[in-house]
Amino acid sequence: MNTEATPVLVIDKLHVALPAGSDRAYAVENVSLNIRPGKTLCIVGESGSGKSVMATAVMGLLARELKPGPGAILLNGESLLDANPTRLRALRGQAMGMVFQEPMTALNPVMSCGDQIDELLRVHTDWNAKRRSEAVSDIVQRVKLPEPERMLRSYPHQLSGGQRQRIMIAMAVILQPALLICDEPTTALDVTTQKEILKLIAELQEDQSSGRRQACAVLFITHDMGVVADIADEVLVMHQGRAVEYGTRDAVLRNPQADYTKMLLAAVPGMTPPPARPAPQGLPLLRGRDVSKTYVARDWLGRQRLTHALQAASVAVSAGETVGVVGESGSGKSTLARCLIRLIDPTGGQVLWSQPDQGADSALIDVASFKEGQLRPLRSQVQVVFQDPNRSLNPRRKVGDSIIEGAINFGATRAEATVLAALLMDKVRLPAEGLQRYPSQFSGGQRQRIAIARALACRPRVLVADEAVSALDVSVQAQILSLLREIQAELGLGLLFITHDLRVAAQLCDRVIVMYQGKIVEEGPTAELFAHPQHDYTRRLLAAAPGAAF
Repeated sequence: MNTEATPVLVIDKLHVALPAGSDRAYAVENVSLNIRPGKTLCIVGESGSGKSVMATAVMGLLARELKPGPGAILLNGESLLDANPTRLRALRGQAMGMVFQEPMTALNPVMSCGDQIDELLRVHTDWNAKRRSEAVSDIVQRVKLPEPERMLRSYPHQLSGGQRQRIMIAMAVILQPALLICDEPTTALDVTTQKEILKLIAELQEDQSSGRRQACAVLFITHDMGVVADIADEVLVMHQGRAVEYGTRDAVLRNPQADYTKMLLAAVPGMTPPPARPAPQGLPLLRGRDVSKTYVARDWLGRQRLTHALQAASVAVSAGETVGVVGESGSGKSTLARCLIRLIDPTGGQVLWSQPDQGADSALIDVASFKEGQLRPLRSQVQVVFQDPNRSLNPRRKVGDSIIEGAINFGATRAEATVLAALLMDKVRLPAEGLQRYPSQFSGGQRQRIAIARALACRPRVLVADEAVSALDVSVQAQILSLLREIQAELGLGLLFITHDLRVAAQLCDRVIVMYQGKIVEEGPTAELFAHPQHDYTRRLLAAAPGAAF
């Protein structure tokens, strides 16, 4: 491929101003880059570094309060900053396409997936219905969606996360754009689905290069350095709106020059687990024995259809121990966690919790069939930290009120709970005055710290973390993991850690459970399982981890 080809995208000394009173003057400040046909440029950096702002500036989708300029954005030599809304609308889809991080918010929930792809063709082409139908069928097959006809009839909520992302990619590439922008398109996906999506983008890029039009240039935004190692030709590192390093993938990853780049790379968890800790003694604090969950649905004729989401799964978590549960979407990880913390009712097996105010060797209580009234006095023992603190924290309540709620529910006075909340804010390294602020006034990593403090306010013996760091930047992720280790060592907590990130599991977990299609297929000490996986599915998971050699 000709590396001297004219760049598809040129950004020259771009500035995007922030509103008055912001923490800095520019969301993007004096950034320059170019991408040639067939090449992939990865942009990395923490939240707030300006990555997504730059992408939306290229697409002409900046929020009203953000003002572009000075600087230039050229797509095949045409100035996008000077283009009027009508011209930008024409360019979107035809000359440039975008794949967003969360397809559920980008797709229309009340339109079938086929109608949404067809709508793009109706807006941007003069093709008749037959030609549009043929193009839609062709692209759905090219993005390798199973049962294409059913996929086209389905609504977004009826598809898995990976399938929804493939629909988004189909919409972005159906007209063979010269530029494809991908904004964290694989962040929330498990490693096997992530690998498939990355391979698909590369195949579509290569497929286009063999057609009549020039090869597609890809601008890929990510915080996953493993993904960068796998797909990037060049890398741009951004920090607080500025480009701090720009070069080839090997130069940036293997010989970084900027201190910030070195910090980002140092924060990436490795795939080699640390030496095993001594096995815990005494009875577990949380145990599931042969836990099952079956969902029953009926069609319009009254016929039953059974879905076995979880089948005879057994797990135990002891004081001071971290047990990881890994597997792809739909494997039963979250169903297992929700059964163990009794957010849903298991259809079989035992769920055993330790008794309140008893020692580590106290007898366990089977709560599998308990009603909520019976569970309520015991719920302080098992608390949960969810993936998205934006959805688990009430945006209308001050942080302090959210933290003290659990402590008050379990017997503390408001004065005692307020003192405890201040202590917990210090423990999670946030200022006590933050108790009087709202969740929206904190960053994503800070909100996750608040969610941890809220869980700890109930004085639990077991903490369940369900994808608690999957959407965080690598540096923030490293801080949260370090915080969890410190809190566990200090309080002797048992930790059940649900994750699709094998690097995180390698560094944090003492034991790992591998789930596939609702069943536990392998379990063992982390170092042993990573070094000598026994099940074919475990081997596939480890092989799919991005940047395995990085």
